[in-house]
Amino acid sequence: MPLGTLDRTAPPLFNQGPSALSKLIFFSALALFLMVADARFNIVQPLRATIGAVLYPIQWLALKPVQLALGGGRYLEDLQTAQAKEAEARRSLALQAERAGQADTLAQENARLRSLLELRQTTQTPGRAAEVLYDAADPYTRKVVIDQGLTNGIAAGSPVIDEHGVVGQVTQVQPFSSEITLVIDRDLSIPVQNVRTGARSVAFGDASAHGGGLELRFMAANADLQEGDLLTTSGVDGVYPPGLPVAKIDRIERRADSAFARIHCVPLAHVTAARYVLVLAPTGVRAPKPAPADSAAAGKKKGEKSEKSEKSEKSEKGDKPAVKADKKEGRAR
Repeated sequence: MPLGTLDRTAPPLFNQGPSALSKLIFFSALALFLMVADARFNIVQPLRATIGAVLYPIQWLALKPVQLALGGGRYLEDLQTAQAKEAEARRSLALQAERAGQADTLAQENARLRSLLELRQTTQTPGRAAEVLYDAADPYTRKVVIDQGLTNGIAAGSPVIDEHGVVGQVTQVQPFSSEITLVIDRDLSIPVQNVRTGARSVAFGDASAHGGGLELRFMAANADLQEGDLLTTSGVDGVYPPGLPVAKIDRIERRADSAFARIHCVPLAHVTAARYVLVLAPTGVRAPKPAPADSAAAGKKKGEKSEKSEKSEKSEKGDKPAVKADKKEGRAR
């Protein structure tokens, strides 16, 4: 058989298409394009929400054995532990009743003072209770997932609290669940106010490797701060209602080579052990409108003032001729 008639092409079995290096370069470029497009234009957000909605039943089923095991463990607690918890709950209830009585008295006094000063009455912030399902899988962030989503009226940016203070903020909402960024996350900031001095500042999540708290940045070294000062929300951002407890100052480091002090804070909320939380509506979406009665009263007051000013002008004009006549009589004498 002559050599020129031999077929030198590879059999179909060994035809593998593009090389492995070409595939690596193509898929790497595609991954970079998708990451940049998602960061800039959020083109993958609808797909992410759809996948979250589809996988929610699977997550719910996967969590059921864990919830059953935890429920069985709580059910099998011994009698002494249950009695101790009951006694502690009774003591806490008595203390809360005393504080509630004091709060009612202070609220009544505050209402009287506001009515005297004609201040606008503050409205209560609506909220919805939610249960924490699990921690987020990203090891570089501090986030948790709750069982309330778009179908329950949860909106992105809503503040989240527990019975002790601010837990974090809703940063991502899906149809049946939401993701909460905790206050100790390094990418979250919250405007705070020192209760003792009234000074405002901004608290950031601790960015250190062992971060589990907050820090106040860009505070002067000679600022009036003490260990144990209570920090609450200032309410200037239109997201958090004012007066919510956030953290306490734990440590202050003042160095001679820096104009700023390093202030470490400890969050008051159980950010890493919260079971149930309360999702509030952002304060910026409920801008109060002036009542029509107030505007009518203001119009009446303005009308009365204008009438009084006209009467005073007329009386002054009527008095001027009399004064001139008196002066002429005096000259004639």
